[in-house]
Amino acid sequence: MTRTIVASATREIVIGFDQPFCVIGERINPTGRKKLAAEMIEGNFDTVIRDALEQVAAGATMLDVNAGVTSVNPNETEPGLLVRTLEIVQGLVDVPLSIDSSVTAAIEAALKVAKGRPLVNSVTGEEEKLEAILPLCKKYDVPVVAISNDETGISMDPDVRFAVAKKIVERAADYGIKPHDIVVDPLVMPIGALGTAGLQVFALLRRLREELKVNTTCGLSNISFGLPHRHGINAGFIPMVIGAGMTSAIMNPCRPQEMEAVRAANVLNGTDQNCGNWIMTYRDYKPVEGGGAAATAAPSAASGRRGGRAARAGAGARTE
Repeated sequence: MTRTIVASATREIVIGFDQPFCVIGERINPTGRKKLAAEMIEGNFDTVIRDALEQVAAGATMLDVNAGVTSVNPNETEPGLLVRTLEIVQGLVDVPLSIDSSVTAAIEAALKVAKGRPLVNSVTGEEEKLEAILPLCKKYDVPVVAISNDETGISMDPDVRFAVAKKIVERAADYGIKPHDIVVDPLVMPIGALGTAGLQVFALLRRLREELKVNTTCGLSNISFGLPHRHGINAGFIPMVIGAGMTSAIMNPCRPQEMEAVRAANVLNGTDQNCGNWIMTYRDYKPVEGGGAAATAAPSAASGRRGGRAARAGAGARTE
């Protein structure tokens, strides 16, 4: 059974088909968040700290860390800022981290200070990226997200996206990187623009699991981009992709409806042993007037700790 091991300084997490779905918190990313970008440029990490603690408290298994605040001279600005952000976050929480950057120098700088075994996000099928990122993954012995696009862009043909994923897995093998350390992003298209987007990704996930035997991830909210009530679509999408074989997703764990769908899928998929996490999280869940329901207790923070400083306290379309 394919198992991708990621770790912080004190905690190891396994991503796999027989494991609970891995929720990778997306919030520490200034893309589309002008206020956060401005804060980070100024050296203000208050929002980063709050987002790290809130996501872990909400049930995130891992946290994605991105410091792409500007497209102007990112090779100069991003490495130092990513290192600083990573150091702050890994000093706050004990969950493993995903180092998210399109700048090779920033990824390498972050790998030098990262504790444990982070996930690198990401490499594509572009030759330049393969030659730059795969040697780093081998050198630091870390897993990597493989995004299914190459020099030709993102194909609307799922067979082409599968072929790109296969190419990355094969090229990684040339560097001695095993398939269990490749986490493929099959690229989820917006269902509002492409009516077959859901069917495409379900079929792709089954092929990736059965033929390449790799773990998978995605920018979950891409599926609902441009539609009203996006969280309803996202919550419906989650158990369907898990059923098709997806093992992780970059998403917002602070959305209760979506996290409820993750936890329910874990129960039904048999990865929440004896329904333990569900019971612990929702044991105080009570109906409210009007036929709705509300959880009177906060979600379990069993997947991470607040740390000593708690009292002071990135191809996806992310939501605020």
